[in-house]
Amino acid sequence: MSSTPEQLSLGVSLKDDATFDNFYAPAGSANAQVVAALCQQVEGTGEQFVYLWGAAGAGLTHLLQASCHYAESRNLSVQYLPLSEVTGFAPEALLEGLEHLDMVCLDGLNAIAGKPDWERALFNLYNALRDAGRLLLVAAPQTPRALEVNLPDLRSRLQWGVTYQVQGLSDEEKIRALTTRARERGLELNQEVATFIVQRVPRDMNQLFCYLHRLDHASLAEQRKLTIPFVKKTLGL
Repeated sequence: MSSTPEQLSLGVSLKDDATFDNFYAPAGSANAQVVAALCQQVEGTGEQFVYLWGAAGAGLTHLLQASCHYAESRNLSVQYLPLSEVTGFAPEALLEGLEHLDMVCLDGLNAIAGKPDWERALFNLYNALRDAGRLLLVAAPQTPRALEVNLPDLRSRLQWGVTYQVQGLSDEEKIRALTTRARERGLELNQEVATFIVQRVPRDMNQLFCYLHRLDHASLAEQRKLTIPFVKKTLGL
């Protein structure tokens, strides 16, 4: 991931398994259309500016990082910034010069809403990226209109390009996503055990996958199958 010297000091990194292939989006679903639009953006056949919004756990961070991985696979320079983690830094130090990259991905846009210096810097970044013909992908829990931005010019910029809502998964879809991810890791996770996990832990998909990661390591270390008693013991349920 390309970075400026200031950004390198932040320790911002991408999760290796944050890919489009690992994002549960059944064919024909609204989320499948979102994935297709993000692929087209990176490939240069879609929109220059894309705004994603959705509830916590819908997979916004996963999709932004997946776009970064996909861009890098196509030899594009890209920067991912989780804004909630960098608001204590001067925005000019982080955003200035990003228009020289092929793509910029800003996560958690709500974190800078209402902060005059950040709003002005983001407004300038939008203009710089437009003039340079670069790609911008942003995400927030709210729509562009609902985001509590004070700078009118930035509010108008947020509505450039196209906006997509990322849909959260039903419990049934989370079970399928969990069993699919387990299979990809070489784990045998039957529907009964997957249902037990989904019904008893926080249902945020990131958290569910973290639990699966723990189970994978414990299963390997103890040479045990993923049974309900083993899951109870490992996760302290």
